[in-house]
Order: sequence, then structure tokens, then C-alpha cells
Amino acid sequence: MKIVTEILAFGELKQMAVATFGNMVKAAVDVENEIIAVDAELHSDLEALLLEHGSKQKNLWGINVYPELQGDEFIEFDSMINMRPSQGNRSRCVENEEMRKKITEIVSKRIKR
Repeated sequence: MKIVTEILAFGELKQMAVATFGNMVKAAVDVENEIIAVDAELHSDLEALLLEHGSKQKNLWGINVYPELQGDEFIEFDSMINMRPSQGNRSRCVENEEMRKKITEIVSKRIKR
């Protein structure tokens, strides 16, 4: 597991995918601190790592990143950690379009092709 506070090289992201799920890397995004935790079998492990480093639960969202895909298919907004009825998110998907946009911006800032 790794916390990305600067830039994650695209080649490293591809290597992570191959080593775990073959075509995908799980990630958790802290939308307040604009950092990403990557490379674990479970989003909850990434969530725990970020919490240990001072992130707040309400700011963490789980995603899947597919290095071989582009455009809207590059990020999948699906994770059990996203189920938060208290924040108005009642499914595994990040339902709020503005939050999805913010997550996409952070991923674009931290992962460079």
C-alpha cells in the first residue's frame, strides 16, 4: 500500500495492476487533502491507512482505476466504503456528480500518464 502525495508514475500504476488484479488498482481518495492511497486488496485497507495518517472518514471515497482504459472508463466509482447514508450516499457508487468531478481532478493531478 502506498499514499500518493505527489505524483504516481503511470508505469508504476500499471505494475500495481498486473501484480494484484491484472487490470485494475483499488484506491481511496481523500478529497480534503487531495491525496490517494493505492495498491491493496480491499478499499477498507486503504481507508484505514489514510485514517492512520490523519484523514477524516467523511472525506474518503473508494474507486477502482483501470490503467489500460481511458476517458470515463479509467475510473470506476464503486466501493463498499462509499455506502454512507448519513452523507446522502446510499450505494457503493459515488452518487454526487460534483464529488465525482473532484475525485477525477485529484486522480488526474496525482497520476500522470
